[in-house]
Amino acid sequence: MRKFSIVNHYKIFFSITIIFLCIGIGSMLFRGFNLGIDFTGGSIMDLSFQKPVAVAEVRDVLKEHDLGNSIIQLENSDGGQASKGVLIRTGVIDDEQRRVVMDDLKGKLGDFEIQRVENVGATVGGELIQQAILAIVLSWFLMIAYITLRFEFKFAIAAIIALIIDVMVTLSYFSLFQMEMDSSFVAALLTVVGYSINGTIVIFDRIRENLKIHRRSESMSEMIDNSIWQTMGRSIYTVGTSLFAVVAIFLWGGDTIRNFAFAMLVGFSSGAYTSTFLAGPMWLFLRGKKAGE
Repeated sequence: MRKFSIVNHYKIFFSITIIFLCIGIGSMLFRGFNLGIDFTGGSIMDLSFQKPVAVAEVRDVLKEHDLGNSIIQLENSDGGQASKGVLIRTGVIDDEQRRVVMDDLKGKLGDFEIQRVENVGATVGGELIQQAILAIVLSWFLMIAYITLRFEFKFAIAAIIALIIDVMVTLSYFSLFQMEMDSSFVAALLTVVGYSINGTIVIFDRIRENLKIHRRSESMSEMIDNSIWQTMGRSIYTVGTSLFAVVAIFLWGGDTIRNFAFAMLVGFSSGAYTSTFLAGPMWLFLRGKKAGE
């Protein structure tokens, strides 16, 4: 049975990618991002309850005031699930809203003493953001150097373009759905970069092997298609097991790491897409070939 030709249908995959990136870039330009308190600063409430309380109990109260994404830390050293000391970090709220929240906490969780209440600045400053961007760009250059030495320069360029698309897709989703971006998002983005390149390298390695035994009766497009399909089983197993773990974290990992899991979910899915449907055709065109040749 003749298998579906990915290379010959490159226009479909390229068009889908370009349309989504245009929508995402437009959202980033006009809607921006929903930056979390790590980037924007916020308020701290350091409370000492008369009886131990759990993080879930505190978060349930905060959700009623649209503060469900607040950072809640228990002040204990034994790793228990409840504590009398609770540190709550919310977004920027005024004194009246803070008073209402604390009154609600007192009414539902019991009396407490106020240890500290203050407004704080962003923990992830501009310098750290610049360092994160520098780390991503530096990783791209190092990957270009490695892939060029291991394969060839055109392989490296195709792989980096696929990586850039993965990063842009992840950013686009967070802008479109206005999901909160905190410091864990930077870690998720770096994880996506490392994961995505792995799938691309596996396919490129098979293309390189098949290139050595390439027959003149077989076009370059057919050789690339065969290489992609020869690694398809491995790609499905790898992506499937990775997404299984990430989806589990997203669904049951709790509010504090849900956005981190969502970033990896989007990035891993995009990485599988770009590795399978975009990287090979891009390498073909960088060699000056057309689909079918």
